Amino acid sequence: MSVRTSRSRAALLSAGAVALALVLSACSGGGIEGGGGGTGFVAGSDGIATVKKGERDTAPKLAGRTIDGGELDVASAYKGKIVVLNVWGSWCPPCRAEAANFVKVSKDLAGQGVQFVGINTRDTSTRPAQAFEEEFKVTYPSLYDPTGKLLLRFEKGTLNPQLIPSTIVVDREGRLAARAQTPLTEELLRKMLKPVLAEK
Repeated sequence: MSVRTSRSRAALLSAGAVALALVLSACSGGGIEGGGGGTGFVAGSDGIATVKKGERDTAPKLAGRTIDGGELDVASAYKGKIVVLNVWGSWCPPCRAEAANFVKVSKDLAGQGVQFVGINTRDTSTRPAQAFEEEFKVTYPSLYDPTGKLLLRFEKGTLNPQLIPSTIVVDREGRLAARAQTPLTEELLRKMLKPVLAEK
């Protein structure tokens, strides 16, 4: 093997390793600032952080274009409902792993006043996001937020999404009740929703 071939192979391997690291960190990192100690929420051993009913922050205004070209204002459209916000990207393997769980639970709880809404981020066009939704038969809407502007509306120190995927439960009064920053199984998703569903 020539020196030139060895160098070319080493350069390709190095570039591949860098690309893989970027993909992995994109799904587990996030680069969205916020959260931290002294904020009034409690994180359980299951990775779900919750806030007591009387201590919750109001959810930010989440409105804009959906990936199918429509318009959605979450607070107006789903006033009085529990809203499950799922931050996802079509490029994110953990998002793909949890997608079927969200579809199943969203259908099961639709009659109980629970509305699921996706926030699609970092997809450079809506085409891959639409393909993702077709593949997993997602029926609930997703806001298109390629640059993370909607995510930055969550104030630092609240239950803000810092990783992708993240899931946030907004209670019937429009307040931030729970957050998970890890891919959710069906069981964990139901566990996250159960106390908020039980609230009167």
